[in-house]
Amino acid sequence: MQEIAGNPLFGVIISLIAFEIGKFIFEKTKLAIFNPLLIATLIVMGILNFFHISVKDYMLGGSLIVFFLAPATVVLAIPLYQKIDLLKKHWVPIIGGGIVGAVVAIVSVVVLGKFLGIDHKLLVSFMPKSITTPIGIELSKMLGGIPSITVFAIVVTGITGNVTAPFIYSVFKIKHPIAKGLGLGVSSHAVGTSRAIEMGEIEGAMSALAIVIAGILTIILAPLINAFV
Repeated sequence: MQEIAGNPLFGVIISLIAFEIGKFIFEKTKLAIFNPLLIATLIVMGILNFFHISVKDYMLGGSLIVFFLAPATVVLAIPLYQKIDLLKKHWVPIIGGGIVGAVVAIVSVVVLGKFLGIDHKLLVSFMPKSITTPIGIELSKMLGGIPSITVFAIVVTGITGNVTAPFIYSVFKIKHPIAKGLGLGVSSHAVGTSRAIEMGEIEGAMSALAIVIAGILTIILAPLINAFV
């Protein structure tokens, strides 16, 4: 098994199979808790643990998937372009909401981290939790964090937003499509955007825009805040 695990294709193949299984389970149950990404993550973790395969071996192929995350994220600009007139009409609340969401995402991590007494290295690893993975990994390295912890935080944040968004919107009676899209994108990045796209074209476009806003602001603000914590 170790010889197979040493092949870069191993990480790619088990990731794709695990995700397809996750999609199948989600489509059959239609329950948000059975998010395909969550199911795929648990399956991959189970395989690595059962066969005693190191993460280093898995990442020989897993890194190929990470490599394609950046261009895949750029594709989200398509629904945004299709709704460019909407952006021009509501640009003040859209930009303002994106800025507030991005700032709160960082500050909340710092405040809770300090309150709980989290080690500084872990704290900076959690700072990029609400931005898309390619940017989050590089920012974590720049801040002196632990990229693997950052990826974990990003995945958990994304899945949480994806699963809980419909319930939260229902409880707080949030019905405007722009508000829904911005909320998901700025807090739950690409995973949240997948849920926003399911809700509608406007929600998907606004969520894609929120990813950009959150990413840019986090890159600017995180190093500044890190200098004072």
